[in-house]
Amino acid sequence: MLSQTEENYLKSLLHLTVEDDRKEAGTNELAAYLSVKPASVNDMLKKLKEKELVLYEKYGKITLTAEGRKKAIEVVRKHRLWETFLYEKLSFSWDEVHEVAEQLEHIQSTKLVDKLDEFLNYPLYDPHGDAIPNAKGELPTTWKKTLDEEEIGHNCTMIAVKDNSAPFLQYVNRIGLSINHKIKVIAKHAYDELMDIEVNGKVCSVSPRFAKNIVIICNDCSKKPALKHPTH
Repeated sequence: MLSQTEENYLKSLLHLTVEDDRKEAGTNELAAYLSVKPASVNDMLKKLKEKELVLYEKYGKITLTAEGRKKAIEVVRKHRLWETFLYEKLSFSWDEVHEVAEQLEHIQSTKLVDKLDEFLNYPLYDPHGDAIPNAKGELPTTWKKTLDEEEIGHNCTMIAVKDNSAPFLQYVNRIGLSINHKIKVIAKHAYDELMDIEVNGKVCSVSPRFAKNIVIICNDCSKKPALKHPTH
């Protein structure tokens, strides 16, 4: 059985590699993502390598093995199912569910997780628009375009967020945005890279950092994915 820390490392590696369409990650990158020292990362990676969950040489790139990826997906599946349960059934707000799900994701009962999935009617996406792996470890189709990449004058729909932290989600709420809300790109300013967007008939300026964390589909583009995302 893996420790909670080991599971957190595998989950983080899955995010940095598979979910970002990459094969490997760097030690310093993983340390920054987890807010720990590179030396701590090296120590943990040695343990994970001994358990054949990662491929890694000191100061080199890190890759999940097939078994490591399987374990990581299991943790992600539990986390996102618990987030969905908290949001849909217990009326937690979308900025509250992440922290609680961080604790619940380490429950080891496969039967409980499968029953939870069934109880929720096999959701494809969690409250933040992140894809939920199924029992076979398969992920539904995801869409990677972010608001900062959208063209001026285009209309788009917000389908997910990349930052699940409470401060960011609360800021999204203050702007009046939520999953499935429409956004129109009004202007982009070269000087400070601020973007003017229209949401619910109101125009506001958002930072590049904000725009990079809003995942969208373009309503004015000819090729659009057929995705179902949670309604807020």
